[in-house]
Amino acid sequence: MCIVVFLWQAHPLYPLILFNNRDVYHNRATKAASWWEDSETEILGGRDEVGEGTWLACSRHGRFAFLTYALESHTNPHARTRGELPVLFLKSRRSPTEFAEDVKTEAEYYNGFNLVVGDIESKSMVYMSNRGKKAQGGRFHTEEVRQGLHVLSNAQLDSPWPKSERLRFRFQQELAKCGEKTIPLNHIASSVMKDSVKTSPPLLPHISSPDWEPAFSSIFVHFHTPLGVFGTRSITALSVTWSGEVKFYEMYLDVDATNTWKDHLFSFCIQHQQQLH
Repeated sequence: MCIVVFLWQAHPLYPLILFNNRDVYHNRATKAASWWEDSETEILGGRDEVGEGTWLACSRHGRFAFLTYALESHTNPHARTRGELPVLFLKSRRSPTEFAEDVKTEAEYYNGFNLVVGDIESKSMVYMSNRGKKAQGGRFHTEEVRQGLHVLSNAQLDSPWPKSERLRFRFQQELAKCGEKTIPLNHIASSVMKDSVKTSPPLLPHISSPDWEPAFSSIFVHFHTPLGVFGTRSITALSVTWSGEVKFYEMYLDVDATNTWKDHLFSFCIQHQQQLH
């Protein structure tokens, strides 16, 4: 189960600031964030080596995309990998709205997903999903993301799940402390995004297995299953200033090094589209 909190077009220093927890089996083959060497488009992000996709990535010219799975009781083992969707957007030159129209024609071939794609230069961000109340009967839902603070977990955007509301509240507290100053990515990643407080059982949404739901009711997830440890494998922060300075900070669990947490920071400036020709 994954969760993302982000502030869009509503801060004096940042048009975008985002924090993401990726929850997955710890033994799933994964590459930590890096610049992808096998892509003509300069893509920065982590990589799922099973599906060859990603859960969060950005490009050097100010495009970004992130994905969570929609919680559902049954999935199709033959469906396309959902992690390809952020990659397809970053490799394309389609606007967020145009890309959503493209995905709409293919959405039935994927298991449930929530996808957000955006472009800093055009100040456009679009949310889309093939599950949930707004996509009843398998219909596809898309909407322009409004300015402000948003939380996305495994239901539709801004669904008031307890863990989502807790993350919203804690992030708002950090924003208030910072005021108009620089937001400390590593501090919020190591404190707010590592919050392991679980939701009281009566407040759970009760849409999943009673054995699993309490375990992933916290912002930071960690529990043992018959298939191995499941939980937060990486914490990513992405910030973009109004002048186009990008910081991509990642804390990740290095399962090949006795399960130690490591971190790294990537910094770059957005290349305007005219610079790419």
